[in-house]
Amino acid sequence: MKKPGLTFYKSAAVVLTLIFVGLQISSPDIENPPVTSEISVPAEVKQILERACYDCHSNEVKVEWFDKIAPASFLVAHDVKEGRSRFNFSEWDKNPPSVQELLLWEMVNAIEQEKMPLKLYQVAHTGGKVSASELAVLKQYVNKLPGRHKIDTARIVAKNASHQQIAPSKTPVALNGIPYSADYKNWKIISITDKFDGGSMRVVYGNDMMVKAIKDHQLPFPDGARVVKVVWGKQAEDKDGNVLPGNFQNAQFMIKDSKKYSKTEGWGFARFDGLDLKPAGKTVLFEQTCTNCHRMFAPQSDFVFNIPTK
Repeated sequence: MKKPGLTFYKSAAVVLTLIFVGLQISSPDIENPPVTSEISVPAEVKQILERACYDCHSNEVKVEWFDKIAPASFLVAHDVKEGRSRFNFSEWDKNPPSVQELLLWEMVNAIEQEKMPLKLYQVAHTGGKVSASELAVLKQYVNKLPGRHKIDTARIVAKNASHQQIAPSKTPVALNGIPYSADYKNWKIISITDKFDGGSMRVVYGNDMMVKAIKDHQLPFPDGARVVKVVWGKQAEDKDGNVLPGNFQNAQFMIKDSKKYSKTEGWGFARFDGLDLKPAGKTVLFEQTCTNCHRMFAPQSDFVFNIPTK
């Protein structure tokens, strides 16, 4: 077989050069919109966030010279767009206080699990890595957030009993139409988690379809799968050292319907807060906040947290 000649290699080099130049011409620019509401945190926390998070999650992105060279520039532009859509430290007041705390807790979890900052980002930006001592600073801060110490009453048992007897006309309904239902109490438990950084304990229930899909390692989950996460507040220990759930905080619903909820990754989200099971959110856009958080931290498991590992 005849080997390619010099002409072939020259032609290939010309083609590759033209492609490279074309990519540079079409390379996207990364713009920084105005900062509308800077996150307010202690200086030592802010310093860590600015160095490790702001290049994707703010309107103060610092683009290095090598970030501007295609094809890397396309990846950087994509990561910045995705990061800002999930949460933006420069537009922090767009999130209500409870969501701000949730995002900070989840952010610290992601750093501890080495999901964030992204591995590829750290390779190119060696200063973006969060050290163990810096992680400790972040943990100390989120552990002091007021949402960790939800106020509740000792009426939880009586209230839970009354919820099971609510008439259909009085059943709490989320703004996107998802109603509260106590049926999940008859489902199987698929996960139990401790969230010490947020001061809460969670029990995750799945309906029969969800349980079967988990056993079969079926991803994405099928339409009709349902998950309910029940959250209790600050944990307590009895005299024997057993960890007990504290005060009831909320029940979080996820319903899979890929067509009906196509704008929120195929899942319908709802949350019912407090002993009165008040639906969360002031407008139907609350579900976008839920979706953004699940996009950020659970894309590999069809956007579901806390499912059992294989």
